[in-house]
Amino acid sequence: MDRQRHIVVILPHPDDEGIIAGTLAAHIQEGAAITYACLTLGEMGRNMGNPPFANRATLPLIRKGELEEACRRIGIRDLRMWGYHDKTIEFEDEEKLADRIEALLAELEPECVYTFYPGYSVHPDHDATGAAVVRAVGRMPADKRPRVLCIAIAAGREKLLGPPDELHDVSDYVEQKIYAIHAHETQIRHLLGGGTLDDPSFRARYSRELFWTYLFPEEGEGAPLE
Repeated sequence: MDRQRHIVVILPHPDDEGIIAGTLAAHIQEGAAITYACLTLGEMGRNMGNPPFANRATLPLIRKGELEEACRRIGIRDLRMWGYHDKTIEFEDEEKLADRIEALLAELEPECVYTFYPGYSVHPDHDATGAAVVRAVGRMPADKRPRVLCIAIAAGREKLLGPPDELHDVSDYVEQKIYAIHAHETQIRHLLGGGTLDDPSFRARYSRELFWTYLFPEEGEGAPLE
């Protein structure tokens, strides 16, 4: 991983950051500052704990606390909760969302932005978030743009996108990563399926984080967004 001065993470749901928690912890250890813009509180999630301890009314506040705790465990100090409604990002005005993202990037001038790869991230909120990030960055002069490193989770992603541009070995941070994921107590069974770090195959699976660089059309790839 290259050393970075400031990094912005833009994801739609509490617990999405767990996918890249090892990378984020490594960046922080190397001295980078990280700002995490989480678009929703995941209030429409179906998981209420196991056994259930949340309900539809209490889930937003519980998930807010879980998100704050996960960020503390990773080391993220600048968490910004933007207050959009879960499962509706695809229906937001994309220009207005891109405006907000562009303002954040102008404020922070990051070297790198982490988000979901639009069209390759399964959940409509994931894809819509990534699309808004790409739109915002694409407005910027080419020589001023941060790198956009994307999470892709669609089946057959490597066949569709090619091999990842970056493969981060986060084995030195895997315990911290799993500890951060465990902060999401309502979601933990869904997130980890009961696996533990005592299982070498589980440890190995969570010690690798894959990223695809979004290349804008003038850079040779990347699909322009209408």
